[in-house]
Amino acid sequence: MIKSMTGFASLTRDDEAAAISVTVKGVNHRFLDLQLRVPSSLLPLEPRLRAIVQQRIARGRIEVAVSLQPRRAPAVDVEVNDLVIEALASALERARERGLVAGPLAPGDILRFPQAVTIRERQDDAPGEPLHAAVEAAVVEALEELDRMRVSEGAHLRADLDARRALLGDLFEGAAASAAQGAGALRTRLAERIKELQAEASIDPAVIAQEIVRFAHRSDITEETVRFRAHLEHWRALSDAPEPCGRKLDFLLQEMNREVNTLGSKAEGPGVPERIVALKAELEKMREQVQNVE
Repeated sequence: MIKSMTGFASLTRDDEAAAISVTVKGVNHRFLDLQLRVPSSLLPLEPRLRAIVQQRIARGRIEVAVSLQPRRAPAVDVEVNDLVIEALASALERARERGLVAGPLAPGDILRFPQAVTIRERQDDAPGEPLHAAVEAAVVEALEELDRMRVSEGAHLRADLDARRALLGDLFEGAAASAAQGAGALRTRLAERIKELQAEASIDPAVIAQEIVRFAHRSDITEETVRFRAHLEHWRALSDAPEPCGRKLDFLLQEMNREVNTLGSKAEGPGVPERIVALKAELEKMREQVQNVE
C-alpha cells in the first residue's frame, strides 16, 4: 500500500485524574525513528507506548509528545540530606574563618544544591492503571488520526506514481521497439559481412560462427525486456497490497535502472539513446517520490 510518511495529529482527552494531550508528527526517514516524550510520572508506560507505535508504523521519523494536566496537585515528599547539609555548613565555616565568605548558611543557599533536598511525588499518588489505560487509548487515537492523513496523502502519491509507471512502461516499450529495428539493420550488415567472409576461400568457418555469436550477444534484449515488464507488474502488486511498500519500491527502481542501463549498452536503433535518457530521468523522478512512501 502506498502511504505517505508525513502527517500530523493532535488531540486532548479528559480523564477523571487529568487532561491528556497527545501530539504526533511524522516526516520522512529511511527507517523507523521514534522520538517519545512523556512526563516523568509516565516513564513506566514508555515501553508500552513505543510498542503501540511500532505495531502501527513501519517507517518514518515519528515524534510523539504526551502531556498531563492533573485535576489536583500531586502530594509530594520532601527529603533533607543531613549529611550533605552538614558538609556544606562545615565547608562554609572553614571558608568564613579564612575570610573568604561572610554570613551564615541560609535556606536559599541549601536549595541551590540538588543533593541537599529531594522532592518526590508520592508513589501512592502517582498515576495508576486507569490513567495509564486512558493515555494508551489517547495515543492510539492520535496514531489513527495520523494514519488517516498519511493514507490521504498516499492516495495522491499513488496517483502520481501510477501515471509515471505507465509512462515508464511506454518509454521502455518504445526503446525495445527501436532496438528491434536496430537489430534488423545490424542483421543486414552481418549478412553482408558473412558474404564477404565466405568469398574468401581460406576463411575458417569458426570465424563466421564467432561473428554470429557476437551479434546474438549484442542484439538480444529479451532477458532485459522480460525482467523490466515483471518489475512493472511487481510494482502494481506492491501498490495494491495492504503492507507498507516504500523500501520495496525503492529496490524495484534500482532493478529497473539496471535493466535500462543494460538495454542502453546493447541496443542500437533510431531514437534509442534519447529513450534511454528519458527512461533514466523518469526513474530518478520516481525514486525521489518514493522517498515519501512508508
